[in-house]
Amino acid sequence: MPGSMIQGRQADSARRRQRVMKVVSTARHDGSELSVSAIARAAGVDRSFLYRHRDLLAQIRTAQTSPPGDRAAGSVTTASLKADLANSQARIARLVAHNKQLERKLSELLGDQAWKESGLGAPPNIEALQSQIIGLEQQVVELVDQLSEREQELDAARAANRELFANMNKRI
Repeated sequence: MPGSMIQGRQADSARRRQRVMKVVSTARHDGSELSVSAIARAAGVDRSFLYRHRDLLAQIRTAQTSPPGDRAAGSVTTASLKADLANSQARIARLVAHNKQLERKLSELLGDQAWKESGLGAPPNIEALQSQIIGLEQQVVELVDQLSEREQELDAARAANRELFANMNKRI
C-alpha cells in the first residue's frame, strides 16, 4: 500500500509536469503571458509546484527570454503590445502636460490683454512716473526744510548786521 501511494503521487506529479510543459509550449507559440503565475494558473497547479521543480521554472525563464519559435516575423506578441501601450501612455502623459502648459500661458496672455484693455490697470510707464513723482515730492519737502533753515540763518545774520551798524553809528 505505501508503494502504491508513492506511485500515485509520482504519476500525479508527472501529469502536472506534462500540463506545465504543454502550457509553456503553447504560451510560447501563441504569445500568451509567460509568467510563473500565468503558467501555474493555466496548468491548474500551485506556483509552489513550479518553484519545487527547478527544471520547470528554468523552462519558463528560458521561454521568457528566448524569441518565439513558430511565429511569423511580423506577428504581434503580448510583449510588443505591452510596449506599444506603455509608449502610448507615456506620449499621452507628455501631450497632456504640454497642453496644460499651453493653456496656462494662453490664460496669462488673455488675462494681461483684458487687464490692459479694461483700463483698470495703469500702464507700466505711468507707474514708473508715479514712483518718480513720489521721490521728487520727498526731495521738494527736504529742500523746503533746508530753505526754511537758511532763511532763519539769514534773518539772524541781518539782525546781527543791523545791530552792528547801529553800534557803529552810535560811536560816530
